[in-house]
Amino acid sequence: MSEQTSGAIKGLPENAYKELKPGEEYKPIMPAGTTPAEITPYSVIMGLLMAVLFSAAAAYLGLKIGQVFEAAIPIAIIAVGVSTVLNIKGSLGQNVIIQSIGQNSGLIVAGAIFTIPALYILNLEAHFYQIFLASAFGGILGILFLIPFRKYFVAEMHGKFPFPEATATTEILVAGEKGGKQALVLVVSGLIGGAYDFIIATFGWWSEVFTTRVVGFGDMLAEKFKLVFRLNVGAAVMGLGYIVGLKYAAIIAAGSFVSWYLLVPVISYIGGGLTETFGTGATKLISVMSAEEIFRQYVRHVGIGGIAMAGIIGIIRSSKIIRDAITLGFKEIFEHKDIANARLRTQRDLSMKIIIIGLVVTTILLFVFFAFGVVDNIGWALAGLLIVLIISFLFTTVAANAIAIVGTNPVSGMTLMTLILSSIILTSVGLKGEYGMVAALIIGGVVCTALSMAGGFITDLKIGYWLGTTPLKQEQWKFLGVLVSAVTVGFVILILNETYGFVGEGSLVAPQANAMAAVIQPLMDQQPAPWTLYIVGAILALVLTMIRVPALAFALGMYIPLELNTPLLVGGLIAHFVSTRSKDEKINTARRERGTLIASGFIAGGALMGVISAILRWQGFNWVDPEWAESHSAELIGLVMFALLCAYMIWDSLRGKPDEMDSAPSYPDGDSKI
Repeated sequence: MSEQTSGAIKGLPENAYKELKPGEEYKPIMPAGTTPAEITPYSVIMGLLMAVLFSAAAAYLGLKIGQVFEAAIPIAIIAVGVSTVLNIKGSLGQNVIIQSIGQNSGLIVAGAIFTIPALYILNLEAHFYQIFLASAFGGILGILFLIPFRKYFVAEMHGKFPFPEATATTEILVAGEKGGKQALVLVVSGLIGGAYDFIIATFGWWSEVFTTRVVGFGDMLAEKFKLVFRLNVGAAVMGLGYIVGLKYAAIIAAGSFVSWYLLVPVISYIGGGLTETFGTGATKLISVMSAEEIFRQYVRHVGIGGIAMAGIIGIIRSSKIIRDAITLGFKEIFEHKDIANARLRTQRDLSMKIIIIGLVVTTILLFVFFAFGVVDNIGWALAGLLIVLIISFLFTTVAANAIAIVGTNPVSGMTLMTLILSSIILTSVGLKGEYGMVAALIIGGVVCTALSMAGGFITDLKIGYWLGTTPLKQEQWKFLGVLVSAVTVGFVILILNETYGFVGEGSLVAPQANAMAAVIQPLMDQQPAPWTLYIVGAILALVLTMIRVPALAFALGMYIPLELNTPLLVGGLIAHFVSTRSKDEKINTARRERGTLIASGFIAGGALMGVISAILRWQGFNWVDPEWAESHSAELIGLVMFALLCAYMIWDSLRGKPDEMDSAPSYPDGDSKI
């Protein structure tokens, strides 16, 4: 049932998701002995177009809510839809390449927006060439470091890792080759979500955030006990929560609730009697701080410590993977040339010799960039280079392992740890103050992008393994996608900074970048950092790991603002509701799948229209009345509109029927990047 016969695609092999028995072989849909169309002008141009569009969308959404949606699923759906409309023959191999090139968007974006905006937050300059080169070098390092691990993750561990995002994307591509109706659902939901979020951002007909301060009792709780509920009513954020799923949305929200309903009130109660400011950078007495100010000044540092410890735990757990994959990769260097050339098409990678040459060239160029474009000092540039290479290599398997198991890449936590280590090392060699902050954040940007790329690229390679794509072609053309995405992200960050900014009222939240800035400033200015709060967070992460609660997701919830976590929980609850109403599991599955298409439309439409709104503001077109948008009446209207949006999503999801399953993919939970 698995192979392509007479041009017909019947689906993935029965052993696609199962561990192989001794002597059993996995045969992909496009057999190794065939030569499917892969690299064509159509696939390359479409892939680059997707990289540009989704780089802009992902940058806007990531800076707004702190999470970068994975572009693989919507790009795969678009690729399938376009190839169907254009009646392109043999589109499966080309669609894989489109998805692989286009997915660079979200991967490069995560590396840039989690770090670079911190420069603006700290009132430092960030030049276009610095954003572009940090993103490009990071992406290239991520590709080169990951390739030696491909065989381990996609072939040797076949059936042992679930690869949730790769599974979903593969099913979309297979369903598209068979023919499906999911594109219409995606387009309709994209138009609804896009229009909804465009109205909020461009016209301000209702508030973007609802708070319990709209009623007297809620205002009293906020002022007296520092208890406040906040909810972002955007379509894109709620859709993201649906795809993340109830399990991880609940864990993230639980971390947020601990911060806002336990730590914030406790700090307010204990510190309310202090007559002097307390803590690094504090300018107000705790007694006069709002709940939001207490969170920003104290509580989020606990989450930062938890994220850093989660990264360390990940490295320790991946030590055997690193050793095994290195051994496997370096054996190839001494392999006879004829043997390498005789390999099946589906087993060919870039040779280890080319990878090593690529790493050497990239290392030299990165050193030149640091020495002449960042720190203007050979010794400091060398220190930064060593930090990038060592940490990027060590964390590569953590990123790939996380994606393979749960579909979540903990790049923000690993980057925070990189910044802490970088700051300690750079200050010890004499690089301090503003120059030190710029250097550490650029270093963090390179590392963050490398890790984001490593995690995302393993998804692409697994998709190719299941379908029978040539890994060598995926690896070669990934580099071009990196460069195009890096250019796009550089321009988008500059535009968003001029339009919204990252500091003050009405600015983009950029939660990860704010966390980076909060970590690095005291370290580089040689002020006492809030180490006690970091340690508390680290201990909490250890305890969570002991009781088998995902420490990274919980800690992330602790430092991302409450209003951005609550809609994730709403989306997760909707996903659970629509997939458990029936006693017939086939009906539940069909409803869940339809809901995922709707959520993907909300995400893509809302994010893309957000970019258009930002461009309009940049050009001076802004129809928002701040006085109205911030009023209690606008908040109540926003809550009503959000309820209607949720009701629509539930209603449309419940329309899913089992007979649609032949043309609709199966979507596991948890394909976010945090």
